[in-house]
Amino acid sequence: MHDFEALAASYIDTWNERDPAARSAAIGKLWADDARYTDPLMDVRGREAISAAIGAAQEQFPGFSFRLAGPVDGHHDQCRFSWELGPAGGEAPVAGFDVAVITDDGTVQTVLGFLDRVPAS
Repeated sequence: MHDFEALAASYIDTWNERDPAARSAAIGKLWADDARYTDPLMDVRGREAISAAIGAAQEQFPGFSFRLAGPVDGHHDQCRFSWELGPAGGEAPVAGFDVAVITDDGTVQTVLGFLDRVPAS
């Protein structure tokens, strides 16, 4: 049985890691070698591409951080959780939820992301 709460917390921490070397190290521990991340704005494969995608999101929303928004729900080899992106202590203009598929060894194989709230351009 996977610890879905800990996995989601580590996942969010990875999205908040601004140091590229530390982020790559965290991704190396959390994600499978051939992992895939996809949402309405991007579809990337592999740890390096995932790290680059996270860096791009951080550049797009400087000063914002991700946080879990509610409980983590999981069963078998998958979990889902809601998240928000906004300034610390402030209202989050971006929100969504992700579904993560976990390998037998506990690493993330696939994340399917959905955006529920995004700011108008």
